[in-house]
Amino acid sequence: MKTRLLILSLFFFLMFFKINAQTVGGGLLIGLPQGEFKENVDNAGFGLNVHGTLWSPSKVRPFSVGLNLGYMVYGMTTERRPFSETNPDVSVEVSRTNSIANFHLLFLISPFQGTVRPYLEGLFGGAYISTSTDIKNETTGESIAASTNFDDLTWSYGGGGGLLIQVGKDMGDVSRLFLDLKARYILGSEAEYLTKDGVEVRLGKVKYYPVKSKTDLIQISIGVTAFFN
Repeated sequence: MKTRLLILSLFFFLMFFKINAQTVGGGLLIGLPQGEFKENVDNAGFGLNVHGTLWSPSKVRPFSVGLNLGYMVYGMTTERRPFSETNPDVSVEVSRTNSIANFHLLFLISPFQGTVRPYLEGLFGGAYISTSTDIKNETTGESIAASTNFDDLTWSYGGGGGLLIQVGKDMGDVSRLFLDLKARYILGSEAEYLTKDGVEVRLGKVKYYPVKSKTDLIQISIGVTAFFN
């Protein structure tokens, strides 16, 4: 059920981009766990962030609304294991990934015009936090099997600000292209999730040791944003 909700959210997000968005952007994302989340996950996460708004902010209407989607990996382990007990001389690559996918309504305030534009953001939505395992052929890298080991959905909201720096204009359908630098604080409600030490494999059996906490994050992003005609 949780996976279906995530896929449905992604579908509507992509349809929004294709049909309605007047500004579209994206970039690299760094996530820094905070509070209770930091006590369980003591390393930064890395991923991607994309967003779009229904109209471009202007002097007449210096705000806009849209959608934001982010994906971040906060932990990964890779091991070389025997393919099976009956074929111990054949090895496979087993990778376990801990990740968070955020999907938010985006409220943007950008009252400034010109080549340098500070702005403020507000976000409300949710996050899908999961741990998955992928088995790959050690020689070709082809995926043999994959499974979601543990997942949860949680509410999240937050705010932040950024700076748009113009790097191009009048590029076909793109009226202006900006370098986009931003930082956000995302407050996540309680969720159950696995950490890098939360899975134990012994004698052919696996045990999960989930933890439960709030999932607050500081997100830092660098990317580009395009304003369309």
